[in-house]
Amino acid sequence: AVPSATQEQRRRIIELCSGTKLSFQSLPSVTDLIDGKVTVSQIRPVDINDLLGREAVQLDTHAIERFIEGRNILITGAGGSIGSEMCRQVCKYQPSKLILVEQAETPLFDIENELRTLGSDILIIPCICDIYDRERVKAMWDMHRPDVVIHAAAHKHVPLMEWNPCEAVKNNVLGTKNVADMSCQFDVAEFVMISTDKAVNPSSVMGTSKRIAEIYTQALNGRDGCPTQFKAVRFGNVLGSNGSVVPTFRKQIARGGPVTVTHPEMTRYFMTIPEASQLVLQAAATGEGGQIFLLDMGESVKIVDLARNMITLSGFRPDSDIKIVFSGVRPGEKLFEELRTKGEDMEPTVHPKIMIWKHRPTNWDKVTDEIARLEKLVNWPNRQEIVDTFKEIVPEYTPLNPPGEQKSESKQN
Repeated sequence: AVPSATQEQRRRIIELCSGTKLSFQSLPSVTDLIDGKVTVSQIRPVDINDLLGREAVQLDTHAIERFIEGRNILITGAGGSIGSEMCRQVCKYQPSKLILVEQAETPLFDIENELRTLGSDILIIPCICDIYDRERVKAMWDMHRPDVVIHAAAHKHVPLMEWNPCEAVKNNVLGTKNVADMSCQFDVAEFVMISTDKAVNPSSVMGTSKRIAEIYTQALNGRDGCPTQFKAVRFGNVLGSNGSVVPTFRKQIARGGPVTVTHPEMTRYFMTIPEASQLVLQAAATGEGGQIFLLDMGESVKIVDLARNMITLSGFRPDSDIKIVFSGVRPGEKLFEELRTKGEDMEPTVHPKIMIWKHRPTNWDKVTDEIARLEKLVNWPNRQEIVDTFKEIVPEYTPLNPPGEQKSESKQN
């Protein structure tokens, strides 16, 4: 029993016991037991978050409170993993009104019900809205007059967007353009877009579509007649998000395996959903318009090591009780993600976990012309034309493993 063990010590304990078929549980800290905050009965299984999670985030809560309290906050993608957590975090700071924008009715129903159980005086308004529908977006912004827009809606699955690039254009590019344009038109003060490390030197349709969304919103910042401050926040994978690797591995382990990993050298950066959401609010509250923020993701993690740890934590032996199978890199995937573009500088902020990327200035006329070309392509979807246009807008885009060209290895470890 070592309740005060660091994450590195916990990883070492798991490693030493990996061949024993033992289960692992965590005790509350001695301090919490003495203070009566918890009881010994609150033993819980060690979770993968305990091994990959980071130290608690220190926030300037006063700055975030000034940013949110008493204002109308609109969150797109409110039913998603990040969007729903943004809703929970925002509610802590007492907005006047919280507008939940989501195209999927069941996740919207779930997050609305959850927030209503908090018993606060916040006015919660659920809106079913596809952000690609420009007139519907206009109606929502006109009706609810948000002060702050947190734009979390996006298609995020890399292989799916390789097969469906027109949908990445519709949602990630044109949907972002719609919510950004309406934010200008209806005098939104602050617009914060959730972005991704996959927008750095992108190899995928998804990553490139998010980079184009960044380019457009940064170009819009400071335009005559637009009072909105546009900011973007980039981070990597979040633990436990819908469709991500952790819940996928859990399901595979529960079925008795095998656990599928794309490549033995595949690495990714991870954060917890609450940490990412808290740092987004911190960046939004302290930053200026036109900035792209990068969150400190810590050290990258080998996906195969993540799989082994999860198998061990479940009381099984990797390779013996539960097999690991390498299935091959999927369309658009890199072996490793990058957090910054080579040759471009980073600036520190007042928060040690948030940096500012010093990006190139953007030509407004060029960007709008290129996006207009993309808009024409979505109605007559031709994958190669979309990819070629992406390359013109984002010259560093280098497609990897296009659909139909990737090979499935299906090798056991």
